[in-house]
Amino acid sequence: MNTNFPSSAEVNSLFVNRDPDEVWAKALGIAKRINPDYDPTLARTAFDDVMRIFRGEYPGYCPIKTRYHNLPHTLDVFLCAVRLLHGVHVMGTSITDDELTMVMIATLMHDIGYAQLLGEETGTGAQFTQSHVRRGVEFMRRYLAEKQFPPGFADPLEPIILSTDPALTFFQLDFPDERARLLGKIVGTADLTGQMADRTYLEKLLLLYLEFKEAHFGNFRSIYDMLQQTEIFYQKTRKKLDEELDGMYSQLSFHFKDTMGVENNFYLESIEKNIAYLAKVISLDETEYLSMLKRGGIVENARSIPEPDQ
Repeated sequence: MNTNFPSSAEVNSLFVNRDPDEVWAKALGIAKRINPDYDPTLARTAFDDVMRIFRGEYPGYCPIKTRYHNLPHTLDVFLCAVRLLHGVHVMGTSITDDELTMVMIATLMHDIGYAQLLGEETGTGAQFTQSHVRRGVEFMRRYLAEKQFPPGFADPLEPIILSTDPALTFFQLDFPDERARLLGKIVGTADLTGQMADRTYLEKLLLLYLEFKEAHFGNFRSIYDMLQQTEIFYQKTRKKLDEELDGMYSQLSFHFKDTMGVENNFYLESIEKNIAYLAKVISLDETEYLSMLKRGGIVENARSIPEPDQ
């Protein structure tokens, strides 16, 4: 018996990523496990600028107002990707400093397309639901050119960021080489597992429902209907993770073996707990199910937000 198994609090803390400084410190510590001499200057520059956009401090941009695709969501995906990249490294695939930096940039900017330019403040930015990934690619290209990042970054970063676009299959993406394809699998995997492992994922679906309604996206009659359809979404997501993205999430086990001493895939375990609990939630009558969603005061906050007009 492993007497050093992480406590529940330690495991739960893996998925609480609200403080940018704490998340950066964790990510940098993991990066140094991949290469103790890693120079984080470029990644830190992008990190700080993305944080400025979320806060509304970046020239020409409003603060990001989408309630589901918010800063904690981006930090969840960012840190999951760095952990996954480390797991790949532990299993013997060498990771270059540029590849590490590109994964960081891709996850930081994968939802930056929700940001509204000054003068286009109507709504929350959710109106960009179907175009936000490509808007993020456009921002990335402008940003790297303005900041004089290495010229070889932008072309591979485009399909890597597009790997998070739910409207595209991974097989549709045009990567310049197999290394970029590997990074795309890592980023696409992190986007899905990072958000679904959040212990408040089910509660946050109420916020996602409001985004989709504002965007006139999806065919959900109600949040209850959306929760019912989430079981089907999970089965499709698991298939995508296994088939299109080659089961890349399994490499997270090796990250936790190296950092916590146990070969558990805490992300997958958390996701499966969420889906098992979801079955209990939707087994209740539509008038009762919200009583099961109690974490973080999210449901109370969501119910106080007027639903957008269709």
